Amino acid sequence: MIDGYFKEANNKMVDYLVDVGALKSSRIIEAFRNIDRADFVSDRDSIDVYADYPLSIGNGQTISQPRTVAMMLEMLLPNEGDRILDIGSGSGWTTALLAYIAGEGGSVVGVERVGELVKFGSGNLKKYKFKNAKIVEAKEELGVVGEKFDRILVSAAADELPLELIKQLEVGGKLVIPIQNSVFEIIKKADGSFYSNEHYGFRFVPLIY
Repeated sequence: MIDGYFKEANNKMVDYLVDVGALKSSRIIEAFRNIDRADFVSDRDSIDVYADYPLSIGNGQTISQPRTVAMMLEMLLPNEGDRILDIGSGSGWTTALLAYIAGEGGSVVGVERVGELVKFGSGNLKKYKFKNAKIVEAKEELGVVGEKFDRILVSAAADELPLELIKQLEVGGKLVIPIQNSVFEIIKKADGSFYSNEHYGFRFVPLIY
């Protein structure tokens, strides 16, 4: 629950994201209003908490720029009840936003390769007492092999499309992933193939696996 100064400041950030067209969908806007970015940064008292740029969370990683997160969630268009995979969960902000959107009927698995951030993100997630979300440490394989998801979000840039993630998508499911300096929307077809839509002009930390 957000209250006091932080609620007002978080709402101003959300209003800005709506004004610039980054946030459009009511369920996603609701999630941003109820999940406070300050709960997922290294120093919640920093004047930069709600600024529209990435912030360091240690270990060479960042919590992404709010506008970028908003745009990627709008591309992903998660639904209530979805099973969602969040790769590169970092401080847990995107995992929490997705958990709010998916609701009690859905589930979210955050995957993070840095052990210290698994602990940090998991601790941040506990502030909201979600029963439908968790963050786990990444294994050698990318994602969660053997599982299928309705939505997959990747918050680090791959050099090329990892086909193993297509295998983890349900038919009709959507993957949103940065590849080099673009973000791609990938939708899986019934025959296992896919079609994609490219959005140019982004920058992310590299995806390592």
